[in-house]
Amino acid sequence: MSIRAVAVVLAGGSGTRLWPLSRLQIPKQFLAVVGDCTLFDATVNRLAPLIARDDVLVVSSRANAMGEGHATLAPFSKLLEPVGRNTAPAIALAAARLVDEGDPIMVVLPADHVITNVPAFHDCLKTAIACAEEGRLVTFGIRALHPETGFGYLNARGDGHGARPVTRFKEKPDRATAERMLAEGGWYWNSGMFVWRASTILAAIKKYAPDVHAAIANIRSAAKTLGWQPAIEAHFAAAPSISIDHAVLEKSADVWAVPADIGWSDVGSWDAVHDIAQKDDHGNALQGAVIALNSQNTLVRGANRLIATIGVADLTIVDTPDALLVAGRGHSQDVKHIVAQLQQRDAREHIEHLTVQRPWGTYTVLQETPGCKIKSIVVKPGGRLSLQSHQHRSEHWVVTQGEATVTREADTYAVKMNESTFIPIGAKHRLENRGATPLEIIEVQVGSYVGEDDITRYEDQYGRVPGKSEAKQ
Repeated sequence: MSIRAVAVVLAGGSGTRLWPLSRLQIPKQFLAVVGDCTLFDATVNRLAPLIARDDVLVVSSRANAMGEGHATLAPFSKLLEPVGRNTAPAIALAAARLVDEGDPIMVVLPADHVITNVPAFHDCLKTAIACAEEGRLVTFGIRALHPETGFGYLNARGDGHGARPVTRFKEKPDRATAERMLAEGGWYWNSGMFVWRASTILAAIKKYAPDVHAAIANIRSAAKTLGWQPAIEAHFAAAPSISIDHAVLEKSADVWAVPADIGWSDVGSWDAVHDIAQKDDHGNALQGAVIALNSQNTLVRGANRLIATIGVADLTIVDTPDALLVAGRGHSQDVKHIVAQLQQRDAREHIEHLTVQRPWGTYTVLQETPGCKIKSIVVKPGGRLSLQSHQHRSEHWVVTQGEATVTREADTYAVKMNESTFIPIGAKHRLENRGATPLEIIEVQVGSYVGEDDITRYEDQYGRVPGKSEAKQ
């Protein structure tokens, strides 16, 4: 590679079709959906040795960076979106940042894909980079294995293994159309992975999507005085929500595809998880405490409870502490409709799990009744909650493991295991763990309102905005 290559990892998605495991505050890219490694970590790891970890730029949401994704994203350069605006503004933002940093080749990768043939991926990546060095827009075309209706397609004809020009795009077709396309030949699944020079894609966005370019140009200009993140906070919401495919690729005559047979999956549904998971002799993909008798072609993913199936076939069963999904095989694309209903009901089950991740550790809601909430809180070594107060509730803390350092108004004191302390309504307070082992406490909240948004924040070592609720950040 004669030109420096930078990986731009898009990690802002919500993964609604993998509910109830994937939720707004813990989207699928931060989960070990397949194997022991999170999808994000696997995305970064497979870049070696072609692209170093220091040459990874992550575009994610502010919420991901403050929640479950905090520890994962911390080592990398980041651009954080205050609101989601699809892939075109995200890619334009990264290009604007990189064009002034040597104008490298951008390798744009979603953070939530699975690729099982890494050597083949490396070969395709080298081909794509060489093509991008010539000023072309390059994508990866995945060899279509069956007439999939959940993917977009691209048509690219040519011989050999090199890049070939793309002549047509087709958004998610019906089955009959997909079958005709596969019979016709030259059609590939559109992977959503792209390679191009930063200046090349920025010029294409300016030509084909001027409204996107205008919003990003305002950010680029403001960043000279404000810095990148404050400029993003001020101007990113003005960008339209549109994919890079619709904004640019479907309009450009200079898009090339590298045919890629790399063991790819977008892990976009539970059916897709079943397809790539290890299975027993009866086609069952089982994880957790599961007993499957006379069951076939079924995915079962458990949490804490024992799950037993008898005489079932072609099911998806996903159990979490607060939600259970049972779906027929072939219907997992419809999980997003369940999430939409939860949103309409203003239910929390699509937002967070009972155990909620925070930069400092976790909390688990054990019980909640009107005027009272009981939590188990774990603060990791060095973890420190924000200095905060509550308008409507008091808090009682009992230390069950470790030693807490508590700030309450002007006093700072230690609370050891089997000791307790009380935080009155309105008192400024902070909980921290200065020890080398996790701190565990039981918190009892009592008051007229015990919602998570009753937090006024004054100081925070994790950069969360003062005065906003922890639930919203």
